[in-house]
Amino acid sequence: MTPLTDLLATLATGADPGPFALVRRDGADHLDLFTGTVHTVDRLADIPLPTGLSGPATLALVPYRQVAERGFACVDDGVPLECLRIAGHHRLSLTEAIDALPDTPVRTTGAAFDVTDDEYAAIVARVLAEEIGRGEGANFVIHRTLHARVQGAPVTAALAALRSLLRRERGAYWTFVVHTGTRTLVGASPERHVSVDDGLVMMNPISGTFRHTGASVDRAALLRFLADTKEIEELYMVLDEELKMMAGVAEHGGQVIGPYLKEMSHLAHTEYLLAGRGSKDVRDVLRETMYAPTVTGSPMENACRVIARHEPAGRRYYGAVLALLGHDDAGRQTLDAPILIRTAEISPAGELRVPVGATLVRHSTPAAEVAETHAKAAGVLAALGLGPQAAQAGDRSAARFADDPDVRAALAARNAPLARFWLDQRPPGALALPGLAGRRALIVDGEDTFTGMLAHQLGALGLAVTVRPWQDAGPVSGYDLVVVGPGPGDPTGDTPKMEALRALLVTLLAQGQPTLAVCLGHQLLAGLLGLAVHRRSAPYQGLQRVVPLFGTDRRVGFYSTFTARAGSDRLDGAYGPVGLARDEADGAVHALRGRGFAGVQFHPESVLSPDGVAVLAELLRDLLPTPAGELSGHAQA
Repeated sequence: MTPLTDLLATLATGADPGPFALVRRDGADHLDLFTGTVHTVDRLADIPLPTGLSGPATLALVPYRQVAERGFACVDDGVPLECLRIAGHHRLSLTEAIDALPDTPVRTTGAAFDVTDDEYAAIVARVLAEEIGRGEGANFVIHRTLHARVQGAPVTAALAALRSLLRRERGAYWTFVVHTGTRTLVGASPERHVSVDDGLVMMNPISGTFRHTGASVDRAALLRFLADTKEIEELYMVLDEELKMMAGVAEHGGQVIGPYLKEMSHLAHTEYLLAGRGSKDVRDVLRETMYAPTVTGSPMENACRVIARHEPAGRRYYGAVLALLGHDDAGRQTLDAPILIRTAEISPAGELRVPVGATLVRHSTPAAEVAETHAKAAGVLAALGLGPQAAQAGDRSAARFADDPDVRAALAARNAPLARFWLDQRPPGALALPGLAGRRALIVDGEDTFTGMLAHQLGALGLAVTVRPWQDAGPVSGYDLVVVGPGPGDPTGDTPKMEALRALLVTLLAQGQPTLAVCLGHQLLAGLLGLAVHRRSAPYQGLQRVVPLFGTDRRVGFYSTFTARAGSDRLDGAYGPVGLARDEADGAVHALRGRGFAGVQFHPESVLSPDGVAVLAELLRDLLPTPAGELSGHAQA
């Protein structure tokens, strides 16, 4: 007898075996069986993590509603934060587990989405028009849930589904069953959300989906997918969004590694890895990275508002994480947290939920996103071996393309237009500008954590940087530079945020304090200088362009729906002459600079801005003048 056969024997009697988890992690030749007791806690900080023992200590089932801990909006469905405190840990060989798990067909009945196709299409249309079209963000993920009923014992059905996944799926980050007594989760998540090991924090943005039969892959179609502009731009956007998160949990931000091709039984995805050194408590890392942009959108805080406005029901565990916490042999905290997607939740009564979502971007159409959710739901059921779709299951031995020279070349080409600042390692101080040591900068955050990335860039140039939310009052006079940062929303409106940022800019201009305005801050500054700000006919969300900036062409990334326009390159007003860098075709103002202030419509901190650091260096020379020659160096991105 083994711990797994004991568990299965208990199930065979009709009894509940107690809380357990069976987990196979990426590439492992074994499964981990965790047993113990389940406790419910209110906050991530309350997840048990006792010291003095090495190895896994707690497996937490984190529901989406915990995003409220960050002050973000959500539909509160009351789903608890359950923690399996691990008392027993056994390793089982993969072959042993497959042989022992139930080899029985699982059937479901009554499958239907909670939101009809017409209702979902209408939601998609509203998000495209009212949110992306009005500058509320670059992309948003809206979910719906397929409901069905499992025939037979729910836990046995989940274990049979696990067997199907272990036999047929490949490339999953975690393949698992977790049973708490109140619910059972089973799935194969392709995506690491965040992990911490030996002080190294890693995240894994994934975007782009190529579908295939599993038996064969059309190589030419795969190469077309890898060259598709929409797919490439979507990956860049989630890369930027997760770099924002890394900026908050790793002392020096994240280094971009990849991209790679992740191959699964029916699907292939493109992905990056992000890595950076951090020292925060792993529960703080969990909280500050809730949740992945691939399942929410960007910018994150407003994405949560959009989700709460347009999704009629709470998300339960969709888009949240499982989190395995513990300590290594040296006593350092460890964390491994996959995203809860491609996961089914089964109640003790046999009610099955399969949540799926579609990523909405400026190119999206309602009909295509409806079809996307159907395909994803069918794929999850097929992979789990649930119902008649099981016959479509893939083959773990299918051909792999990650080592194909043309595939590798197509992936490598994706890095050519990106900012080397985030791709390369460099010694501390390599980009520091003479004359900035000891100077302080304040970044006022307009609800877009691009400000964290901007802080790392300004820090690399030599400034000591503080980031402050726009709502937090505080002095600005003690800083050498104030940056009025990016954020979502209509800059022509009179919301509390817009009024507060305008008032801040008026104060800074009146005092002559060196000021840099970025994206939303730039739009507000342009309005105060007398320029008209317009909504673009097509949003510039996740768009890279080469634009003229005061005599030099620069390649930079835009995330904007609004822009200021001008008919000439010079403006004279209450704050003196202002130079404008603008588009000759439509007059869109890409940047402006005057005596003691400057603004840029694009994001110099974005991975889409290979010239971003050089632009910042040039602006700082004007904004923070020092004796001749001290700022003569040139920063390279």
